[in-house]
Amino acid sequence: MVAQCVKQMDVSSDSSEDHSGVLGLTAERVKRQMPPEQEVLEMKQRLPSELLQHLKKKAVSILTYYQPEWENESEGLRSVKLSKLPELLDTEQKRAKSLTEKNRENGTLLQRQTHTYLSELLKCMNILQCLILDLRLKAQKDLDRKKIEYFEAKCEIGLQKIRAEMLEVQLDTYTRDKIAAHKKITEKLKVELKSSEVDKQAVESKLASFEIYGKDFEALAEEYSRLQQEIGTKSWALKEFST
Repeated sequence: MVAQCVKQMDVSSDSSEDHSGVLGLTAERVKRQMPPEQEVLEMKQRLPSELLQHLKKKAVSILTYYQPEWENESEGLRSVKLSKLPELLDTEQKRAKSLTEKNRENGTLLQRQTHTYLSELLKCMNILQCLILDLRLKAQKDLDRKKIEYFEAKCEIGLQKIRAEMLEVQLDTYTRDKIAAHKKITEKLKVELKSSEVDKQAVESKLASFEIYGKDFEALAEEYSRLQQEIGTKSWALKEFST
């Protein structure tokens, strides 16, 4: 680099023009700032060994990280293990890559299992709802109709909660990057959400007749209000998902 500076600032002897040089420096002054040739030679001779020591120190640090017990072993065994360090690092890199891929697969599997679980739970809730209605109608024919509707409303709230969870899982699964490949699924979500809104309005009209039940009605009304807010939130999320 110094030689390049000297060459750039070199002034021809036959030139009569005054040259100021780079940053006001002359070639002679730059040469005076250069270290002695002997020091340069010694530095060149010393540099490979120092670089080797530095690289060895780095290798030792890496090996100690993976095998802490290495510090108490003999020098010969250390050298053998250092020679196998590239192989060890390559193995660790492959293992990390394998774990990353496995985690990704497990995440996908978990989403599928969650969706399947919620679907099965929804079926069970539908069966439970039918059993409750059948039991009430057969065993207690004279039971007040309002109480039957009250239990129906409670089951309906459970169904609405499960549908809301299913919508949330689907919204998390089908992100903005997958919209082009899942356009039909987006349309299906819109239909399901619209159906949930209709069901919500139907349950809301039923709940209006349950005020005579006191605290139980208040708890149910609070739960329904929370569910209504949750459906509103998912409606907004679906709207953002479709834009």
